[in-house]
Amino acid sequence: MIANPATKYRAFAPVSLPDRQWPNRVITQPPIWMSTDLRDGNQSLIDPMSVETKLRFFDMLVEIGFTEIEVAFPAASDTDFNFVRRLIEENRIPDDVTIEVLTQAREDLIARTIESLQGARRAIVHMYNPTAPEFRRIVYNTDRDGAKAIAEQGTRWVKELTDARPETEWVYQYSPEVFSGTELDFAVEVCNAVSAIWGPTPERKMIFNLPATVEMSTPNIYADQIEWMHRNLARRDSIILSVHPHNDRGTAVAAAELAVMAGADRVEGCLFGNGERTGNVDIVTLALNLYTQGVHPGLDFSRIEAIRHTVEECNQLPVHPRHPYAGELVFTAFSGSHQDAIKKGFEQRRQGDIWEIPYLPIDPADLSRGYEAVVRVNSQSGKGGVSFVLQQKFGLELPRRLQIEFSRVVKQFTDSEGREATSADIYAMFEREYLQRDEPFHLVDVEMVSHGGERASNTEVMIDYHENGKAQRVAGSGSGAIEAAVAALSATRGGTIRVIDYHEHALGTGSEVEAACYIEMQIDNQPAIFGVGIDRNIVGAAIKALFNGLNRHGVAQGEPADEAAEANA
Repeated sequence: MIANPATKYRAFAPVSLPDRQWPNRVITQPPIWMSTDLRDGNQSLIDPMSVETKLRFFDMLVEIGFTEIEVAFPAASDTDFNFVRRLIEENRIPDDVTIEVLTQAREDLIARTIESLQGARRAIVHMYNPTAPEFRRIVYNTDRDGAKAIAEQGTRWVKELTDARPETEWVYQYSPEVFSGTELDFAVEVCNAVSAIWGPTPERKMIFNLPATVEMSTPNIYADQIEWMHRNLARRDSIILSVHPHNDRGTAVAAAELAVMAGADRVEGCLFGNGERTGNVDIVTLALNLYTQGVHPGLDFSRIEAIRHTVEECNQLPVHPRHPYAGELVFTAFSGSHQDAIKKGFEQRRQGDIWEIPYLPIDPADLSRGYEAVVRVNSQSGKGGVSFVLQQKFGLELPRRLQIEFSRVVKQFTDSEGREATSADIYAMFEREYLQRDEPFHLVDVEMVSHGGERASNTEVMIDYHENGKAQRVAGSGSGAIEAAVAALSATRGGTIRVIDYHEHALGTGSEVEAACYIEMQIDNQPAIFGVGIDRNIVGAAIKALFNGLNRHGVAQGEPADEAAEANA
């Protein structure tokens, strides 16, 4: 940076409000939401939307639940004018939805704007003029009296033209543009003059929209400005106080939330923060922030991915992968410690519990997003992430020590490949390492006989298998099938097999369900090793696990190896 900011930029003065109330308040109900995607958002696009595209976007906003939608600047272009006419003439506006249109404080523009709304059941006419000092001086070459006169005269024109069309229910909205940079005493003077002309009542309210047209200060100062206006506006019981924060400093969401605490009744913004420069405040983030605090926002973002795709197509702008709630990666953990915490959270959660999953402030399912993308595995991942993917995607519930063992296989893959391991990659590695082990021992068949009735005290097993291609048959007995199989295999090998740990579970539900069996075993006093088996019969799964463990042990001892075994070494 070359310039000295202390001599080049003016620091924003704080508001004198020693008894401010907003810091002690919480938001317990949503504000009135007003989408300006089709006006403010549209005018900031490289290629503005066509009428057909705007119709598609409008229908989506209605489906989400917006009841106030700023649809156009009808005096600015024929496209905008024709769009408003189509909405009205084709009866596309639901009875509970009010459209809003924008106009500057010029008589010809106001007349054209009112003309576009002919036949509307209810409409908001939004007029604005700049009031900030630099705009008065630089853009309009006027003073306070001149800026105030523009607001007053524009309001009279709107009132005259709307009074002449009583078939429509008219709502008037006035914005002192660049409110964020306007002296508060002058802002309230202009607003009070405007409301004196319009004559709102508690039954027929008007809207004062106080925009941070350019975000100039920290969010707390904007909140002070809103609370000061909330306290000092005349006819406050007849006013809907609205805010329209832009995001020049990157704090529009915070500014909007604090403004609602400070007395704002209504928030204007765009989906995913589209708009001029750094954009308008993001209504998706605001709404879902409320949702995570137990307050229903009155907007439905349960199909967030479909909404995101529609917005991206209509705006021809991408939504960032890290965008709050909606980005492709926001529910994805790569860090091993994060993945382990998330996995433990899901394991401990019970139906009906308050949502308390580490690192996930909202349940992805509430936004119709699956859990399979919550954890993705790369070189930074650990055992928790790998086992979470196998559990969520394939139903495999690995014991902790097996998680550690298998994570080394995956780690070598991500390090050597230099890329993320997909769920398909992970399962393929697991299958090669633990399930598809046929050498040197290939299981052919198992017969089992239990003695002692329902409470069998002795089990005999006969196992047919090939060892290095040669047929073998062994028998053994024990208090259960696994003990009998271990006895049979230990005797024929002339060594020892000791079962250290055993886990089993069903894979899914129903009559056709398979069983998964995990056996941690010690063979010939060597380091413990896992065998895994899957079969429709639990005994079959256990004996497959024993054979797969024997084969993995054989590879580890220098017998025929494959690349998966090498990864485990």
